[in-house]
Amino acid sequence: MEASPAAAAAGAGGRRVARTLHPVAWWVWALALATAVSRTDNPLLLFLVLAVLGYVVTARRTEAPWARGFKYYLYLALTVVTIRVAFRAVFATGITPHDHFLFSLPHIPTPAWYAGIRIGGPVSLEALLSSATDGLRLACMMCCIGAANTLANPKRALRVLPGALYELGVAVTVAISVAPQLVQSVQRVSRAKKLRAGRTKGMKALRGIVVPVVEDALERSLRLAAAMDSRGYGRAGTATRRSRRVTGALMLLGMGGMCAGAYGLLDATAPALLGLPAMSAGAVLCVAGLRLGGRRVTRTTYRPDPWNLPEWAVAGSGVLSALLLFSNPGYDPAQLNPTYYPLTWPGLPLVPTAAILLAGTAGFLAPPPSPVQKADPS
Repeated sequence: MEASPAAAAAGAGGRRVARTLHPVAWWVWALALATAVSRTDNPLLLFLVLAVLGYVVTARRTEAPWARGFKYYLYLALTVVTIRVAFRAVFATGITPHDHFLFSLPHIPTPAWYAGIRIGGPVSLEALLSSATDGLRLACMMCCIGAANTLANPKRALRVLPGALYELGVAVTVAISVAPQLVQSVQRVSRAKKLRAGRTKGMKALRGIVVPVVEDALERSLRLAAAMDSRGYGRAGTATRRSRRVTGALMLLGMGGMCAGAYGLLDATAPALLGLPAMSAGAVLCVAGLRLGGRRVTRTTYRPDPWNLPEWAVAGSGVLSALLLFSNPGYDPAQLNPTYYPLTWPGLPLVPTAAILLAGTAGFLAPPPSPVQKADPS
């Protein structure tokens, strides 16, 4: 007889055993925060987002090796900002008399058909700050995805996908698990190199790291494929050819309706029927197609992840943060996108700041993981 989730969560002496949050809740929270980041290029708010991500990851990550990879996303974010600033400095468009001149690069003449792009020349402080802010916004969005990869186990998220999305879910799960696996491989190879006698530098050291990491990644991929095959992934259900055709038609019509609805919501001149009605009808058709297509995949779930109040609280904090930044309640939308022409210090609007801090409440709304908890092998 299978124990209930409440009984399974109870440990010895009636104490509750620490559990990880549902992976979908972390992904909803991270994607909603990334959506909020896309709304602003205020550097103060973007640095606040990075601080919130750092706090939540530090407070709620497990002790698994792949959960220690958030710093690599920070390195990647720093690289993105550096490249963006370098491109703006090299491919400059000139400065105005009111700009603050910093330095000048050698100018390379361009042909007439390449007019409008200037290679080299004077570089201003305003141009560098503007490019750094653009790069910082993209870097924050990448760090949001990195936080989701650090906090959530993508393999566990595969189990909650509808059966009709099985093939897509497997592909997406394997794709998003590449970064955590590479982090583990780099950590293992680095520890092994420290235990060896020789200390090589330059290209020889790079070859000694890249080759073992690639070999380890291939080996882990083969083990994952073997584990999925042994658990019955790919087994067909009882769906007939007619039901498959009906499922395909429902999904195509549903996706078409949702695309038309999105266009209607974004275009103010579109007919009213192309807005929310088309979006709702498309969503209903997609749900019907998913339910019908799920019959062709037969699978069981061992120890399903519960979706309780902590999951609702974490996901809701991220979604509410995005809604506050998109609905503009009680503040001027121009405060989200300050200008550097003329050069002024950006302001810190109260409502967007509170919205980002609200997303940071996930750091204590989520249940704390066990200090000895490792990665889930499933």
